[in-house]
Amino acid sequence: MSTQGYAELQDHAAELESERGYIAGLYGRLDAERARVGHRYKSVLRGSGQTLVERDAEVRALARQMARLDVADSGLCFGRLDSLSGDRLYIGRIGLLDEENDYDTLLLDWRAPAARAFYVATGASPENMRRRRQFHTRGRMVLDFTDETLGRPSDGERGGSGDAALLAAVNAPRGDGMRDIVATIQTEQDEIIRLDHQGVLVIEGGPGTGKTVVALHRVAYLLYTQRQRIEHHGVLVIGPNPAFLNHVGRVLPSLGESNVVFMTVGDLVPGLRVTAEDPPEAARLKGSLKMLEVLDAAIADRQRVPENPIPIELTDAAVRIDAETAEWAIQEARASKQPHNDARAVFTDVITWVLTERAIAKIGRGWLTREDRAAWEHLRAELVDELGDHAGFAAALDELWPKLTPETLLSELYSSHDRLRAAGADPALFRAQGESWTVSDVPLLDELVDLLGRDTTADQAAERERRAEAEFAEGVLELMVSREDLMEDEDQLLATDMLYAEDLADRFTERDNRELDERAASDRDWTYRHIVVDEAQELSEMDWRVLMRRCPSRSFTVVGDLAQRRSAAGATSWDTMLQPYVPGRWIYRPLSMNYRTPAEIMRVAGALLAEFAPGVRPPDSVRATGVQPWSREVGEHEVATAINEFIAEEAAREGTSIVIGPPGAPGTVAPAEAKGLEFDAVLVVEPERILADGPRGAAELYVALTRATQRLGVLHRGPLPGALSGLSAR
Repeated sequence: MSTQGYAELQDHAAELESERGYIAGLYGRLDAERARVGHRYKSVLRGSGQTLVERDAEVRALARQMARLDVADSGLCFGRLDSLSGDRLYIGRIGLLDEENDYDTLLLDWRAPAARAFYVATGASPENMRRRRQFHTRGRMVLDFTDETLGRPSDGERGGSGDAALLAAVNAPRGDGMRDIVATIQTEQDEIIRLDHQGVLVIEGGPGTGKTVVALHRVAYLLYTQRQRIEHHGVLVIGPNPAFLNHVGRVLPSLGESNVVFMTVGDLVPGLRVTAEDPPEAARLKGSLKMLEVLDAAIADRQRVPENPIPIELTDAAVRIDAETAEWAIQEARASKQPHNDARAVFTDVITWVLTERAIAKIGRGWLTREDRAAWEHLRAELVDELGDHAGFAAALDELWPKLTPETLLSELYSSHDRLRAAGADPALFRAQGESWTVSDVPLLDELVDLLGRDTTADQAAERERRAEAEFAEGVLELMVSREDLMEDEDQLLATDMLYAEDLADRFTERDNRELDERAASDRDWTYRHIVVDEAQELSEMDWRVLMRRCPSRSFTVVGDLAQRRSAAGATSWDTMLQPYVPGRWIYRPLSMNYRTPAEIMRVAGALLAEFAPGVRPPDSVRATGVQPWSREVGEHEVATAINEFIAEEAAREGTSIVIGPPGAPGTVAPAEAKGLEFDAVLVVEPERILADGPRGAAELYVALTRATQRLGVLHRGPLPGALSGLSAR
């Protein structure tokens, strides 16, 4: 080694020790802050003179603060910026201040405006910086660092060291869930994450472009910059399936953010269980806005006039509900513009008025005139009371204007050819088991909540119970005050009693001790301040109506790829879906670089894409692995053995793997179940059958091929599809 090389090595070692000392100091500051918050948390739990409501609020706030401090432990500081003026900025997961030195910044939160240069500075555009340093860490230990000199153009804009950090991250074996990219955010990603837009942001990108993780980092950024507006109502993340939500669910907690609710579209109606799947045509019909007309007509069909007059036998008179009376009552009830169940009161009032008028005329014939208003109204009141307890009258109301639940109306609609015909619905919606709910039913059931109104019986009972409990607590307080007047010499006893009474009263004030995600998930009327929609190309027009109701401010991050659409009811263009709800308030940002799929695999997937979506350009892979994807022809009885061989081979390697095949194929998962996920190795079984599975089979196969980050194999029984001719035969 030359003298110069040895000197450089020594300088690097000395600098590394210096950085280790600084970052060790950051961890010391983190530990001190964690201890301070933990001590306060325990103190508040023991009680510190606050009311229970105040105590509960502070406990929650401190718990969130402790969670943010805990997740910062791994990779606390991952970079440094050196400015042209000589200032140094250390960049990390959270911000830390030096309380002993005028609150100087020891560590800058990656979301702070001053940290932006760490992600966007290039040789050609250095953002007033001269160097970017990236730390390589394991736990709390700094293993090494790499420097990138700014202020001069370099290959690939970011330069060699920046690319090295990125490639190390994308080449690393996959674990059980998606990782955050806080240390390796790229320029095009950072611009989207920090975008100042209050409406709907559409992020579109092909497989591996990082659109999902960018959207999640954008949520973390919004919570940092707009915490007061967003935090108490939370953020909703919609994903395609539970496996996907489990895969991405760690990203935001790893960034210190917890007030986030994860759901599929099937979870949007609390308490509903999705147990079936619609055929494509039924899904297409249910997803169309034309279903609004069907629902209106289905409700109107339940608002009926009697075919024959319905007799109502009262004590002193017999009256009838005829078609003319019912028709009048229906028109008045509809004119009220109230939901169906609420408008039943108007319908009932009209029917009641007509029947009592007729009964009074019969009972009072010969002695009662309208001028005798007091007697007339007295008799009416008696008749109204009698009708209120009349079983026949109640049965008639239920027949002509029944109370309906969304589930009852929709299940009876689906299972009746006559009701479907009366509602003007397509016969393809018929199913024998009306309550075998599908994902496509969820937005319809949600719509019906507003169209029908709610049955408030349970709510009223709960409110009566709450008031009774509150009155009891109030009585305890009054008793304590009375005892204080009578027993002034028993101060200690009274103090204890008064504390008990105040706590008891506090306990019955209106508050919910559940965490935000629990409260939001169980409340159909909960509204969020921001919603992330992943795999958004699969959502129907009716799905979007549900989500718009959940976010009145219309603040969305929409993530998708139109080329991967499989749903017959999904989006063919973003404008078609969004313009009706947010005209002029949505913007589009594409992602073009593929960080997941190596070039060798993307060449094969790109050939397939060119066949079914010739106008779509596949994303450019940032790396090649030198490992060629392969294919192997197998016989019918060899498939299971070949799958087992793949599983055994991958079990000996570090990382994750999956076998994807046609829906229902033994030992495989369907492409739809793998959407949004990534694995080190993927085996695709019988691609020819996936292609043949419905009109979107090519998109399904495209999804399957692009899940791999390292290795891809294909087993085929029939002829290998022509688009996959780029595979190496094994």
